[in-house]
Amino acid sequence: MTERRKDSRKQLGKFGEDTAESYLIEMNYRIVARNWRCRTGELDIIAEKAGVLIFVEVRTRKPSLHFGTAKESIDFRKQLKVRETAQFYLHRFQQHGRSVRFDVIAIEVTLGVEAPRIEHIEGAF
Repeated sequence: MTERRKDSRKQLGKFGEDTAESYLIEMNYRIVARNWRCRTGELDIIAEKAGVLIFVEVRTRKPSLHFGTAKESIDFRKQLKVRETAQFYLHRFQQHGRSVRFDVIAIEVTLGVEAPRIEHIEGAF
């Protein structure tokens, strides 16, 4: 993969995470952390609403016939990785008794269309 293509993917990912964060704030979620990293992986957004700690996986895609939709890209392996990293987070911050949920925010960005399409799937996995 070329460096330019990699930068483009990073920019698209950052745009998606910024969009997801703004959306969550607008929906009255409190953002706890963003891009939280540890040895097991990274959590895109950690939010809280109504006493529930929510681990949000954000996927941003441009429409493509070859790679599927943003939400289709979160396979079983990715779900396991997010769960494992969330467990590490809960242990690290002694949040064992918290109610938790795993959400997905899928963002589709189409050239020429001003606003991206946002799909928020609560309790996705």
